[in-house]
Amino acid sequence: MKNSRLMIFVILVLAVILITQLNQIPNLDKQLLQAKATLKQAKTSQEQSQTIVSSPQSQQDNVSKSTKIVASFVKTFSNQPTSSYPETLKGMASQKVINELAQTFAPSVTFNDKAHYEVPMVAIKNAWGSDLEYLVVAKSDAQSVAYTITYNTDEKQITDISRLSLKGAFDNEK
Repeated sequence: MKNSRLMIFVILVLAVILITQLNQIPNLDKQLLQAKATLKQAKTSQEQSQTIVSSPQSQQDNVSKSTKIVASFVKTFSNQPTSSYPETLKGMASQKVINELAQTFAPSVTFNDKAHYEVPMVAIKNAWGSDLEYLVVAKSDAQSVAYTITYNTDEKQITDISRLSLKGAFDNEK
């Protein structure tokens, strides 16, 4: 009789343990899903970190390409009549910039058939992010003109331009 009571007690204890474990299954499933989500987030964060660490080379490539585009843009609009801006600058600059050049800059700067502008200086002002900022000088025999230009690497075009007054080394206007 004592053995049967002991056996019943052990069976009851095992049954309680089994029921407790079965009740834990939904909580364990939740913990598993949460752990998977955390792992996925950690992998994504690691990929972003690797991209940031490896981005200086890609950013340097972006800066190099966009510097050439900006220099070509300044040379193009400096040596073209304003009436040709919509055709020649399309794709290089936003419509806002083209309109600004045609209406604001061109009348205040002498771009005539005899003057030929070179671009002796393209300096980067801000090299990080999708908007690169440049300081560009266009120079002819008669005058020099400086611009700050914003190039958007996502849109792959010039999104802002403003003319600066020159003092010092490039101030050779007669």
